[in-house]
Amino acid sequence: MLLDGVDHIAILTKDAKRLCDWYGEIFDAEVEGVTSPPHGEGVSLTFLRLGPHTEFNVFQIEGNEEAARQTPMFGRGRIDHFGLRASSLENFELLRERLMACGATDGFVTDFGPVLSVFFRDPEGLEGEVLVPNPDAKSGVTNPPGTPAARYS
Repeated sequence: MLLDGVDHIAILTKDAKRLCDWYGEIFDAEVEGVTSPPHGEGVSLTFLRLGPHTEFNVFQIEGNEEAARQTPMFGRGRIDHFGLRASSLENFELLRERLMACGATDGFVTDFGPVLSVFFRDPEGLEGEVLVPNPDAKSGVTNPPGTPAARYS
């Protein structure tokens, strides 16, 4: 492989502080800096570190209403949702608990075969997914979306 993961994902928000605080509380994400790029007044960019190689570039653009649009899965344009890889099964379970506690997910865990997955919505309504290698995976077996993970039934 020539790549080592995702460097960043750029997202739009109406309230960068609220969004960064939420990701900080749930994922232990850390703000690395805030800048006002030369794109004009009313624009700020916050660098939010999610992991050793991954960050969100959070753009707050005055008057931009894109963050308010909500559409169902596969109707969201070229990028539909994002997936974050938990560093361990224990951290997957911790993140699932945190996401359930704040109402961002119902906690349903999908068994895709090689990975386990839980979907969530952040405060802007952006859909994300936390994944972890499945300790119960069987070689060569993949499952469709909606397959319940036995260990979370």
